[in-house]
Amino acid sequence: MIAARAAAVTVAAWHDLVGLVVPVACGGCGRPDVAWCPRCAEALTGPVVRRDHGAGRLDLLEGRTLLPVWAPAAYAGPVRHAVSAWKDAGRADLDRPFGAAVRRVGDVVAGHLVHGSSGPVLVVPVPSTGRARRRRGRAPVDVLAAAVVAGLRDAGVPAARARVLRRTGGPDLAGLTARARSAALVGRVRVRRGAAVRGRDVLLVDDVLTTGATLVACHRALVAAGARVRGAAALAATAPPAGAVTDGFVRPDQRVVRTSGEEG
Repeated sequence: MIAARAAAVTVAAWHDLVGLVVPVACGGCGRPDVAWCPRCAEALTGPVVRRDHGAGRLDLLEGRTLLPVWAPAAYAGPVRHAVSAWKDAGRADLDRPFGAAVRRVGDVVAGHLVHGSSGPVLVVPVPSTGRARRRRGRAPVDVLAAAVVAGLRDAGVPAARARVLRRTGGPDLAGLTARARSAALVGRVRVRRGAAVRGRDVLLVDDVLTTGATLVACHRALVAAGARVRGAAALAATAPPAGAVTDGFVRPDQRVVRTSGEEG
């Protein structure tokens, strides 16, 4: 008992010392002495819903989209600030709350996913450029993909993370228009090992859904390699048009759009 208490005191003192040397602030609002404050954490606890109808590049007209995309949060306020800090300011301490949020996505999607292949569902992170990986020292979306795998497994769906996509060069997509994003990705997303995805069910994972251009490029490459892309998971998404909230997870050839006022 005494030894355990002494160890706890030592750990607390160490955290205090680290806090003096490297001040900690909430990734969402900047509140001092906490990495992710309770108020900002609430932004990631909302229902996991489809958000693909807010992404113009996924729009196939007449209420149809290329693929369903699920996320628990809107890309705004504290979430937007925190994602930026997580990706580009070395805030790996946000891995845990972000991972917990997208783990719920895996659990929810599992209830709607018609698994049609013999092997596990392949959870494929959207690739970043080599330059971005070197600058950040890692690929943050891989953390989210691992969490989605855990969520699917929680719900009894066999799943495995598969880093089968690579992106070659091109500019940073931040700040580009939807058309410019699409142009920048033409021919730059490829499947590393085509045989690894042929005939397999795939769930893509991205950090933020904005225009959908990156998911379109990934979808195109995977389908060309023989994969069945069932949908995508994201941490957050830009706000959809008013009245376009949907709640169904369906195959690309079975789009069903339900507005916020419908039941079913």
